[in-house]
Amino acid sequence: MFAVLKTGGKQYKVQSGDVLRVEKLAADAGEKVQFNEILMLGGDSTVVGAPFVADAGVQAEVVDQIKGDKVIHFVKRRRKHSSKRTKGHRQQLTMLRVTEILASGADASGVKAAIGAGSVSGAVAATPAAKAAPAKKAAKAAAGGDDLKQLSGVGPALEKKLHENGVTTFAQIAGWSAADVADMDEKLSFKGRIEREGWIDQAKALVN
Repeated sequence: MFAVLKTGGKQYKVQSGDVLRVEKLAADAGEKVQFNEILMLGGDSTVVGAPFVADAGVQAEVVDQIKGDKVIHFVKRRRKHSSKRTKGHRQQLTMLRVTEILASGADASGVKAAIGAGSVSGAVAATPAAKAAPAKKAAKAAAGGDDLKQLSGVGPALEKKLHENGVTTFAQIAGWSAADVADMDEKLSFKGRIEREGWIDQAKALVN
């Protein structure tokens, strides 16, 4: 028996025991999740959803949270002012092992629904309490943190974004690893600004 499920804007044909990589899910390694957007079931008989098959589901175990292969984006402008720019990106993914395909009974299974990490953050941000939280967090950070505007290219708006993500001191930035830089670059769409502006070196100098 096989199923065609939808997650992260993509479709996957799976069977029990398959290992696949999907767009990052809000789940930890070892957790069991269930996909409820099933487009088709196949086997002895074929069932096509309209758009989804009612009460069907695919259950899977989260193996690990990983990153995809690095993709290099190179841009060169020849006219007028010659310039070149190279950026690298590694997509965050979730590795899963399919454990069971349910033709029915998925609605009452009690297994946690597989939700994209971006969807969870968006849903949290939509609540009134969550909307107020970043402002309170930023105010608290500003009261006890360093003046991050001393870093090259950091103004009040960018400093506020850093505070909202828990970055309040030069010591934190000075201790960032390559993974931390990539994570922050992706969270705040810095497009390589951290390395380009040399924030880590500047933070180390300001700490000392």
